[in-house]
Amino acid sequence: MTDLDEAWELALAEAKHRARVSGRRDIADYLDLRRQNDLLRRTATEWLINTIVSLAAKENRAGAGIQIEKQEAHRFQRGTATMVGTRITLRRGVRALSIESGWPRTPRDGIVRGGGLACANIKHFGRPRMNEELLLIRSSNGTPKWSLMRKNERQSVLKESDLQRHLAILTEP
Repeated sequence: MTDLDEAWELALAEAKHRARVSGRRDIADYLDLRRQNDLLRRTATEWLINTIVSLAAKENRAGAGIQIEKQEAHRFQRGTATMVGTRITLRRGVRALSIESGWPRTPRDGIVRGGGLACANIKHFGRPRMNEELLLIRSSNGTPKWSLMRKNERQSVLKESDLQRHLAILTEP
């Protein structure tokens, strides 16, 4: 968790406490939901980033020579909304694979369309047909899951094998 995330958590906790003390149960309930959703978002983003880094590290142990760069507080567009989150870029020679994940942090950033909690993009430098958009949704049992999007429709749940496929595109001769 970054310093900004910690400050945000403290601010939410203080606002929730003030709302409860002043009898604003509705605001306290909203802030509690926000905290729960932020936890799901962070957990899902960490899984996405950690999984691709772990796969790249395995390839590097076999001699792939992949360079890994991570950027926090990364901003990217999804439609008219601005997402704020993390970007990881894997480089091998002139090829690059980047995964960016985030969600709107302020009201002026907009909303996540499609009922999602967060958005992510998988991008291959110079190969736009290989790119994919992801939407983080809550499954029926309440756990977060990344859904692959095709023409603005949910298609399937992202699996580790999908990330392996993207990494294979990066490392193919």
